[in-house]
Amino acid sequence: MTSRLVEHLGPQNVAGATAVELADRIRALILDGRLTVGERLPSERALALELHRSRSTTTRVYDLLDQDGYVSRVHGGSTRVALPHTTSASIDADDESMIDLSIASMDSTPGLYDATVRSLPRLAALRGTSGYSLRGLPELRDAVARRFAERGAPTDADQIIITSGALNALNLVLATLGRRGERALVEQPTFPHAREALHHHGYRMLPTPVDIDGWDERHLTDTLLRGRPHVAYLIPDFHNPTGATLPDSSRARVATTARNVGTHVIADETTSELDIDRGWSPHPLAAFSPEVITVGSMSKIAWGGLRIGWIRADRELVARLLAARPTFELGTALLEQCIAIELLQDMPALTTHVTSRLHQGRDAVAAGLARIGGLEMPTTPGGLSTWLDLGSPISTAVSLAARDHGLVLPPGPRFATGGVLERRVRIPITLSPERTAQAMERLRLAWDDVHAGDTPRTEAIPHAAVI
Repeated sequence: MTSRLVEHLGPQNVAGATAVELADRIRALILDGRLTVGERLPSERALALELHRSRSTTTRVYDLLDQDGYVSRVHGGSTRVALPHTTSASIDADDESMIDLSIASMDSTPGLYDATVRSLPRLAALRGTSGYSLRGLPELRDAVARRFAERGAPTDADQIIITSGALNALNLVLATLGRRGERALVEQPTFPHAREALHHHGYRMLPTPVDIDGWDERHLTDTLLRGRPHVAYLIPDFHNPTGATLPDSSRARVATTARNVGTHVIADETTSELDIDRGWSPHPLAAFSPEVITVGSMSKIAWGGLRIGWIRADRELVARLLAARPTFELGTALLEQCIAIELLQDMPALTTHVTSRLHQGRDAVAAGLARIGGLEMPTTPGGLSTWLDLGSPISTAVSLAARDHGLVLPPGPRFATGGVLERRVRIPITLSPERTAQAMERLRLAWDDVHAGDTPRTEAIPHAAVI
């Protein structure tokens, strides 16, 4: 069986790599969080067999990592992932000199403050209640249901559960439906924390490719038919990170195929409202099958600090979700629900702000990339980011070099299973134009370093979540 380390490395990506290069690749996996602190690594002999390398090479790899504090070794025992104890070179999360491109999220909508003020009387009226609500406030469930109906999926409020964000919603669905050891179809690339949630619930991944041009629909449907996965996690609108949108005709076929083979489709609509100039509006995936489960949130259209999400599902599953929910939480914060009610009453204002900010961010990224020889921004009609082709498998090298210029840039494999996508990198279009210009200049410096062969080894850096 292939070890997790070698799965993440991707044997094809490290063929012929020196011990120093292998150590740098493993260091990148640790810094990105793809290998977790305390995780047991293969023995030197086992790693040598998996990579078809000499024992002396793998011994040298672990020696280099041990010297820098990235593994802990017990003589005659195991080798485990670690982080250096020194903090001299660590990144302070509040260090404004750093630019963090692991977070693809905008600042708050201009209407957030006023909505908060307007929400206070509604909150005051709730003081006589217990304060707990497994389903969520009726007014908010009504507002979310109306938005589904406006987009082409008639929905009742009793099909909605309010959660503390979309990832919380996904975990509730997986806790309710989960079957350890079953297969899960996931897009390649995909949102890293969703993949990690599936792994946490014991699923084995069946990847299906997505690129800026969209899905390989034949591969997707064949994987459903042959693999018969228990769940399929899809991001059909402004896919994170590629920005692709699944057409209505494809949604119908995927929904029908999944229903026929008994696969639970989980559609993540966190990015569904992030339109710049796509020029058309698809129906929600849930419009094509009553059994599609949808998760969404306010985080990308209002503010990441507003932890409001939801689940749309059929009534039978809603009952099961409500029965499972008390095992890890008793409801969602009432103040945030009251604010969300106010915000959703003026969706045009939210979408206008989103479109304007994303348009500015996209233009700023395009201008910055134009100053970097060999890089070209692909068509990006909306979403959180642009999915950049680097032209060669150097994503991890660029990511490491970027750290030395004060830029946190997750490499392409962070969004994949099996160490692939080394040609790709996600560039958010969500920062202000000024901040984006600074980020693109730092990327240019890192790009020049890599192509000049000057990629100094990065010291202790805490890994960042990818948002």
